[in-house]
Amino acid sequence: MSKLNIGIILGSTRDGRVSPQVGEWVKRIADGRGDANYEIVDIKDYKLPLLGEEDATEQATAWNTKLAGLDGFVFIVQEYNHSITGALKNALDFAREAWNNKAAGIVSYGSVGGARAAEHLRGILGELSVADVRVHPALSLFTDFENGTFKPADLHLTNLNGMLDQVLAWSGALKTLRQ
Repeated sequence: MSKLNIGIILGSTRDGRVSPQVGEWVKRIADGRGDANYEIVDIKDYKLPLLGEEDATEQATAWNTKLAGLDGFVFIVQEYNHSITGALKNALDFAREAWNNKAAGIVSYGSVGGARAAEHLRGILGELSVADVRVHPALSLFTDFENGTFKPADLHLTNLNGMLDQVLAWSGALKTLRQ
């Protein structure tokens, strides 16, 4: 069986964001496991306009093509006003079938570990037929970041690896539904 393809989705597009640092940390740990093909997928690169505001056929096609080639996801989610970013919600809405019957893990961060954003994302993922896994690394702005630099505590490695184990198991099982 060939290795699964897992996209690490960066959920923010604003200048000065720290999601690329968190995404690189996840990718470094994940790549070290050697059990799947991991890649960072930055929604900022797709320049998706607000859904319905203008013709976005080219951007939507590229976005859906990228998602269709992935077997599962790890979302890097930061909490904005107790929820996910508008950019992530917009990117989720720009696809439908490309999300279906796949698994996802969530790595969140915020003042309370991004827990409220993660819970909002879980509801959206359910509507898109994405099976979100239980294990959830929650990073604190107060203890895992220093002056805008991500410095995760070692204790997060257990949850990160546990989440990746679940994402791979579920992604492999759900792949049989898509074949």
